Amino acid sequence: MIYSDRNLSQKLERTEALANSDFVETRARLQPESGATWIEVGGAYAMFDGVESPLTQTFGLGIFEDATPEHLDALETFFLERNAPVFHEVSPMADQSILELLNPRSYRPVELTSVMYRELRNDTLPASAAEGSIQTRFIEETEADLWAATAAAGWATDLPELVEFLQSIGQISARTRGGRPMIAELDGKPVAAAGFQIYDDVCILAGASTLPEARRQGAQNALLAARLRFGADNGCRLAMIAALPGSQSQKNAQKNGFNIAYTRTKWQLTV
Repeated sequence: MIYSDRNLSQKLERTEALANSDFVETRARLQPESGATWIEVGGAYAMFDGVESPLTQTFGLGIFEDATPEHLDALETFFLERNAPVFHEVSPMADQSILELLNPRSYRPVELTSVMYRELRNDTLPASAAEGSIQTRFIEETEADLWAATAAAGWATDLPELVEFLQSIGQISARTRGGRPMIAELDGKPVAAAGFQIYDDVCILAGASTLPEARRQGAQNALLAARLRFGADNGCRLAMIAALPGSQSQKNAQKNGFNIAYTRTKWQLTV
């Protein structure tokens, strides 16, 4: 049995940190003028991907080592020198003394995330899509822009103002070292896209989107099943998902065997 404890949190937080640092390294390689970079301080990974990027934050503060004022000084300097806001994703499994450090420094909680996981055992994995309906596959290296455009178009009806931004993020994500972007096709045409990354023995299922005209035909379930199966077949012991508490994404994950490991808090420096 896997318990929701500090050991599990260390594994999940490190995996998400690796995914984000991988993205930042890819950004730096493809767009060196961006200044994208990351550092490690006290076991926490601090990523700078641009002033307005949601990836500009830390993961793992206080979960590998007890956080100290010196750790926070170094992390704050890293962001403030780049004129970036200071955000820390903090697991509730970190020592509670971290609250005594954050509160006096004018941090405030700004976001909650359900960090979810499931074991990957072949006898519990969902069935793959039926032959002749939705077909899933990993993209070729030359299809990174196609994948990004499909993913962004799938979000267009919900977040039209962010389509261009999401496409630019997708173009980087599709080229990361640990990334295995996947598309779903109907009659040979891409209708859905999903993010997928593997680091050590944990795989991350990132957001998936479907074109409006192809929804409710099984693309999401097919992409989920294919990613879990691939992870299990390639040595992954766990799969993880991060979702807004109470959201449809969380409910869908729970329907497919994911458990809530804990609710994580994002803290922002306000001065």
